[in-house]
Amino acid sequence: MTAASGKAGAGAGTLTVSPMRRRHLPDVLAIEAQVYPRPWSSRLFEDELERSGRVYLVARLGPTVVGYAGLLMIADDGHVATIAVDPARHRHGIARCLLVELVRQAMELGANQLTLEVRVSNRGAQDLYRSLGFAPGGARKAYYSDNGEDALVMWAHDIRSEDYETRLQRLEALARWPVARQGFAGPTVARLHPASSQEAS
Repeated sequence: MTAASGKAGAGAGTLTVSPMRRRHLPDVLAIEAQVYPRPWSSRLFEDELERSGRVYLVARLGPTVVGYAGLLMIADDGHVATIAVDPARHRHGIARCLLVELVRQAMELGANQLTLEVRVSNRGAQDLYRSLGFAPGGARKAYYSDNGEDALVMWAHDIRSEDYETRLQRLEALARWPVARQGFAGPTVARLHPASSQEAS
């Protein structure tokens, strides 16, 4: 693992993760429309970006937004509200990179545990969340209004433990892309990780 200035490695071969801004919304909405049966509106995203206790991120390859994720805080629970990747970039490890950064940002906001809902049929997403330490903790009947499908509720506890930090560092080291962080509070430092031959989900 190496550290470099925020401008380092920001080429097309680097995945840049940064806070979501209004200028990103056209690309975000284009992905949203492809991925979700009932996509969020521009106004909903705009409202979320203005609220406190939220973290919304985008991932870019060069200038192109290829994925995004969002989280909201409820007391000391970080609730993953959304995550999506351009279908042309599925299974390239982008969602995992976004989630690792989302976890770190949630801890900055005071999160001690994380939760999310996922369709019971979406085994690929469940495997991704398990790699981040999420485990099933219940279900919500007919949670998804488009087809009445149940949601599996998953939780990640003890996210401030040394074991969990080791998990995050291991996932970062396995990232397919060198990852640069830009636009976050504090020193602008990129965490660059050698590309691995092992493709993340």
